[in-house]
Amino acid sequence: PWCYFITGRIEKIQATYAVEVEWIAFPLHPETPDEGLSLAELFADRPINVHEMVRQLRKTAAELGLPFGDRTMTYNSRLAQELSKWAAEKGRENDFHRAVFRAYFSDGLNIGNPAVLVNVADAAGLSADEARRVLESRTYRRSVDRDWDRAVRLGVTAVPTFMIRGKSLVGAQPTSVLERFLEENGALRNPPLLDL
Repeated sequence: PWCYFITGRIEKIQATYAVEVEWIAFPLHPETPDEGLSLAELFADRPINVHEMVRQLRKTAAELGLPFGDRTMTYNSRLAQELSKWAAEKGRENDFHRAVFRAYFSDGLNIGNPAVLVNVADAAGLSADEARRVLESRTYRRSVDRDWDRAVRLGVTAVPTFMIRGKSLVGAQPTSVLERFLEENGALRNPPLLDL
């Protein structure tokens, strides 16, 4: 879920640093059925207070100015990951991520449902008809499979995980920590824009 809270930060990082951001799909609860699971079911075998977790998520979202609804369910993100590969090819990856995260975290929609994803693509400024064809044909299935394999090879076990030059930073970190991580690993700041 923390990916939702970094989408705005990614854009700020790209504006501040001379870095190229590559989103890599991660198998987050791939066993989640098409109809989803309640958060209580998802965390039933772990000592997690779901109400406290959601309260913290809502607080973080408010601090970042992000909408956050009354989330009680989790849904399978596999199809959303496949569609994000298509959105990246169209140059709308950040727009798509922002729209899919809003649908999931704010509106509580099932992002494993192709009809929902077609609407999300449309909201991100992408062709709904083309999105439907991409989902029906599963055009980007192998691309996501490769990402999942890559995540395993790299030892990624949680999201978000930021990687640069073989080093990683795991978890939802404050922007200052992410900036320090980038600078310690050779990322250069963009020159300031001249105000003419």
